[in-house]
Amino acid sequence: MIGGWTREQIGGHPADVFRPPGRPRFGVLFLHPVGLETLAGDAAYSALFATNGLACVCPLAGASWWADKISPVFDPAVTPERHLLANVVPYFASEWGLRPPAIALLGISMGGQGALRLAFKHPATFPVVAGVASAVDYHDWYGRGTPLDDLYDSKEQARQDTATLHVHPSHHPAHLFFCVDPLDREWWRGNDRLHEKLAALGVEHQCDLATRAGGHSWAYFDAMAGRAITHLASGLEQQARRLL
Repeated sequence: MIGGWTREQIGGHPADVFRPPGRPRFGVLFLHPVGLETLAGDAAYSALFATNGLACVCPLAGASWWADKISPVFDPAVTPERHLLANVVPYFASEWGLRPPAIALLGISMGGQGALRLAFKHPATFPVVAGVASAVDYHDWYGRGTPLDDLYDSKEQARQDTATLHVHPSHHPAHLFFCVDPLDREWWRGNDRLHEKLAALGVEHQCDLATRAGGHSWAYFDAMAGRAITHLASGLEQQARRLL
């Protein structure tokens, strides 16, 4: 692993943890994609965390879609969402004294939709969020024989749990950014649909649905690292000033 990263156990589950030089002022909770890749081997994100003084925790939860549903690939008794709220968020406090709203959400693909949904459900806890190539319309995968089939009884039940359906017109994260490559044909429309709904409701957000950098690939994920981390760092700083 790149220097600064360690593998830890949090709530009985593994997580990759980045400790920047010096004491971090803010934290980032990263939700991994369906391939289970964390950011521990990623030079682009690691450099940005170090430069911005951000601690990062990347819990591993299998192909669980980060839902508030019992997932056989994760844990027989605790949902991924509950694990994040009950175990991972308190870890930031125990390690660095960081508590909401000093913790931002970041996710890629499966993790991107998970980060957006979690922020829409708990905007007071996570007012700052960024989703990269988010698999927003993941209900389209229902019925393909993936672990998603174990989480929901139907495609419609899955759709009702997507980030887009959790948007509230007056209760939403204050600093919201998401992006997707136009060549990402699997997930572009879902991001565009989310943008349309947010715009119709007058929910302030930033999105990039136009930058091309390799489709749904780590070439694109890394190309958008600067934009995503700049958004998170700026949002966290603004939240900190509000509390002064």
